[in-house]
Amino acid sequence: MEDILINLGKQIKNVRKEKNLSLREVAKKSGVSIGLISKIENYRTTPSLTVLLKIMRSLNINLLELNLEESKSKQYILIRKDTGTIEERDDSEGLEYKLLFSNHIPESTLRTYVIKVKKGVYRKPVAGDTYEMAYVLHGKLDYILNKEVITLNEGDTIFYDGLLPLGWNTKYDTGATLLKMYLIKS
Repeated sequence: MEDILINLGKQIKNVRKEKNLSLREVAKKSGVSIGLISKIENYRTTPSLTVLLKIMRSLNINLLELNLEESKSKQYILIRKDTGTIEERDDSEGLEYKLLFSNHIPESTLRTYVIKVKKGVYRKPVAGDTYEMAYVLHGKLDYILNKEVITLNEGDTIFYDGLLPLGWNTKYDTGATLLKMYLIKS
């Protein structure tokens, strides 16, 4: 759901810019404050249905023109190095936000580790009651996720439900260092 809401803010901003309208012009046409429109466009708040409809009317768009689908197609999310979406945020001058992924996580406990995996280590796939994210800080390794082998390189990120059996193989000369986050399901 969160993915849809972020995408909604992005779409509103894109339509406003395509129509060469300022925040002030949309605020005047819609009766919604400049600050609230900016927060919606910059993913800081979720609009009520009433506010969303007012903004859409001021931009002369209808609900059918918006993409309201979640972007999940696999059992895991894989983000390769140098990918992601740069988000322009009017309220964050000098900062660059790169969205790697967005996913709603039910109540959970976060545990974060840096894991060094030596060359030649093989770990048999095991499952756990967690959501897991791994970011490769250094090196290269093969993730074995639900019998699928996924080669991860430095800068790659993977997120998945820990109920999928995970193992790894570091057959590469570099070994690997991972930033690993476990969201333990409550």
